[in-house]
Amino acid sequence: MTPGTVPTVTPLRNVHVAPLPSDAVAGIRLLAGSLGFDCVNVDLEGCDDKAEFLDRVARALEFPAWFGGNWDALFDCLADLGWRPAPGHVLVLEHASGLREAQPEVFDTALALMDDAASAWRERGIAFRVFVDASGR
Repeated sequence: MTPGTVPTVTPLRNVHVAPLPSDAVAGIRLLAGSLGFDCVNVDLEGCDDKAEFLDRVARALEFPAWFGGNWDALFDCLADLGWRPAPGHVLVLEHASGLREAQPEVFDTALALMDDAASAWRERGIAFRVFVDASGR
């Protein structure tokens, strides 16, 4: 890359980062429920590192005991979710701004991985969407 150029970042198709007030989260949950989708909130308040992020997602989604606590295992679990049968999946990451500020590489890697998992689901004709609260509330 030459000095002064900006790297190209692949846009995320299935991960939506925006301020999410509580009424927006309630609306997402209501819509997901009306479609019969599995909707899970992950509270990231105070989460500022990879290990804590992985643990919170694993607990919220009730990952199986074989979850290895690393990026590969996170992808494997997100792309499977066989223990949470549903016609679609919605994941809401609340209070994500702390992680985004403390560990931007971890934040970006997590979102890219979730977008990849959504692509795997799309190939099977099943919706998988992630909404990330970036409001800092």
